[in-house]
Amino acid sequence: AAVGAAGLTAALAACGGGMADATGSKEGGGGQAGAPDASGGGDNSGGGDGSAGGDGSAGGGGAALARTAEIPKGGGKIFKDAKVVVTQPQDGEIRAFSAVCTHAGCLVGEVSGGTINCMCHGSKFDITDGSVKHGPATKGLAPAKVNVKGGSVTLG
Repeated sequence: AAVGAAGLTAALAACGGGMADATGSKEGGGGQAGAPDASGGGDNSGGGDGSAGGDGSAGGGGAALARTAEIPKGGGKIFKDAKVVVTQPQDGEIRAFSAVCTHAGCLVGEVSGGTINCMCHGSKFDITDGSVKHGPATKGLAPAKVNVKGGSVTLG
């Protein structure tokens, strides 16, 4: 029972980080408010490492996630190690959200058809603002801070 409670506590804690507005970034622009609650980078299969740091405004920045060209237009890419999903709803419009589903704490598993999809229970979130498109989740994905500069997307 104690192990189950600890696991639930960890899952709930993972859902609480990085609350802020979901404004997008244009190529060469700034980032978003909020922050993911994990460090590192990677791709759909994980990989990469590093730690987030800096705000990008003084030449600093976090771990590189991807080149903007690697984020599908009208879709997105999940970075499991960083627990973040980066989307590009329209050409040059980069947005980022927590990859932790607000329903049960699972990591989302795919981005397709304009939604970020959790494979655990079928929740779907809009790639533009992270809002719930289909439950059982009732709360949208938290925005994550990223910086876009020189064609590179980094944790902010």
